[in-house]
Amino acid sequence: MPLAHLPRPQWLTFDCYGTLIQWDEGLQAAVARILSANPAAPEGTPTPRQFLHIYDGYEHRLEREQPQRRFADISGEALRLTMQELGLEYRPEYAEMLVSSISAMPPFPEVVGALAALKEAGFRTCIVSNTDDDIIAGNVAQLGGHIDRVVTAEQAGAYKPSRQIFAHAHAGLGVTTDEVVHICASPHLDHAAARDIGFRCVWIDRGTGRKLLPDYRPDATVATLDRVPDLFRDAGWL
Repeated sequence: MPLAHLPRPQWLTFDCYGTLIQWDEGLQAAVARILSANPAAPEGTPTPRQFLHIYDGYEHRLEREQPQRRFADISGEALRLTMQELGLEYRPEYAEMLVSSISAMPPFPEVVGALAALKEAGFRTCIVSNTDDDIIAGNVAQLGGHIDRVVTAEQAGAYKPSRQIFAHAHAGLGVTTDEVVHICASPHLDHAAARDIGFRCVWIDRGTGRKLLPDYRPDATVATLDRVPDLFRDAGWL
């Protein structure tokens, strides 16, 4: 349903990585460092993008199967399984290289200004993210002080797209699904949750090639976060 036909939300929730923070770029750079440091790289070693396609499959499977496990551990295990599948030597320090890189990943260029505009307009802001508290702290510190709350998988004991992490977030914010709009870049995780739970959703389609789910369409789509204030103005919320 067009946003103009819906009530103004009290809170905006955000996916972090890929929406606010340069996830793909940062992760590919970290994997490139790991591959270049690997002494047993065989002929035909995949590119970082190809490597991450395999890694993502393991990561998402582990999040579904072991929701109580910390993201740092899941990430390390997904890395180990990926390297094993590709015939690459795994070392524990590679997991540390990957996880430590996440906290340092910067926001997209327009994000801090867009968050400031949304805060100035009176919205409250909360991140809902599949990560650990200590990992995301470094990213939130780069967002200009414009984030009011952070809800992680570590806190909720569940990973998106589980209902549990969003129920934990909405209960903590004191809102119903009608009083929040979720802003995200991930169809696989966030759109699946929006479809199943029924909260409103704005898709930030950054041209990464991620495809919409066959049975769900977000309430609105924009290319970058700085288009969201205009979108909300058109809806009569500003």
